[in-house]
Amino acid sequence: MKQVLKLELEEAKAMIEAAKKKSEEINVLETIAIVDDGGYVIALERMNGARITGPEIAIAKAFTAAGHKRSTHLFNKEPNGPALPGNEAFGIQHMLNGKFAVFVGGFPIVVNGEVIGGIGISGGNGEQDTAVGTAALQALQELLVKEGYEVVTDADIKK
Repeated sequence: MKQVLKLELEEAKAMIEAAKKKSEEINVLETIAIVDDGGYVIALERMNGARITGPEIAIAKAFTAAGHKRSTHLFNKEPNGPALPGNEAFGIQHMLNGKFAVFVGGFPIVVNGEVIGGIGISGGNGEQDTAVGTAALQALQELLVKEGYEVVTDADIKK
């Protein structure tokens, strides 16, 4: 039998607060989505003034990161990004219409080596979305380290 960790609302809220704080520091309006290991939304927040398209995009990024256990930008990262033309996963984003994202801003939430969810960030450029997402992962690490858990905070997560 296997015991599993579950991401809960309290952790998701802490991640969102850290993401918003980082967004404000770098002066970008973001939407932040946190999903569980099945890709279902736990928490979603669109900052005042953020794009109206942000929620759908952030959810798709979080869903993809949780479901495929990898950061979304890795699908297109050179030299062997699987979603690039000619590679084995080219066109994968068309399989789950509107739910799959293969660009920057989605990160799996990995605790003690297991993917327990995903975070999606939408509103800035790739560098900004990455900074906001990693700030949220670092906040989760700070929250859980005292309980003996290890959270992956690197943007290039591939499980």
